[in-house]
Amino acid sequence: MTDENLNDNLATWERWTEIHLESSSYDVESFRDGRRPIRVRDYEIQEVGPVEGKSLLHLQCHFGLDTLSWARLGANVTGADFSPAAIEAATALATNVDLAARFLVSNLYELPSNLDGQFDIVYTSRGVLGWLPDIRRWAQVVAHFVTPGGFAYITEIHPVANAFDDENVGPGELRLRYPYWEHQEPLTFEVQGSYANRDAATDGLTEHSWNHALGEIVTALIDAGLRIDFLHEFDFNEWDLPYLVESDDRKWRLPGDDDGRLPLFFSLKASKPL
Repeated sequence: MTDENLNDNLATWERWTEIHLESSSYDVESFRDGRRPIRVRDYEIQEVGPVEGKSLLHLQCHFGLDTLSWARLGANVTGADFSPAAIEAATALATNVDLAARFLVSNLYELPSNLDGQFDIVYTSRGVLGWLPDIRRWAQVVAHFVTPGGFAYITEIHPVANAFDDENVGPGELRLRYPYWEHQEPLTFEVQGSYANRDAATDGLTEHSWNHALGEIVTALIDAGLRIDFLHEFDFNEWDLPYLVESDDRKWRLPGDDDGRLPLFFSLKASKPL
């Protein structure tokens, strides 16, 4: 990642933090007042297991809704993100809802130099890996922070879903457009609003992203010294894509007879041997 790529993405996430704090999609107020106190998904809670009293590091935590959800479930949480605006908001939110949490600003790849210690659980989820150019370095950072006997957990959009055109297509229209495997040069786009508010003003912002194959993700974690405990693939996505349709459970799936025929999301747990 060049400094220009990083600065462009940082400017985007600084603006998106402002948008997301006010968006109905994130609905921060219902987190504050307890109407929607937990934002991690039911399947995540089941797959991660009990977190009471365990230390948890949330990588690429944005402004901390998921991080603080784990705190409400009993974990001792630390969140890290490269956006100062997001970390400022996360710290304020933790104080506002009276939850103990530690948040720090850091580029993910530089985090081992900025944060001491290891954690029972290293957690990351939903729309984060695409902002990283090198999945092997990511896996090394993850493994660095997992304590022996602990584990890493990720749930993320499936790389297959990322390969399809997400512009000018309709439900069920699968058109290959993007690389499946990791690539050196980023995919670069003019930012049009935010995934949480398509109409928000983002004039002049640019984003850069990278895809990573599922095999590359798994192999990188293994090479970093972790053991794969499970890899689950799901037939839903967690957000709107134009070739999907919304189902009754507020997830997004392929329409009609194509529902369930391709993986769209995945979860993975990888442990560090004692």
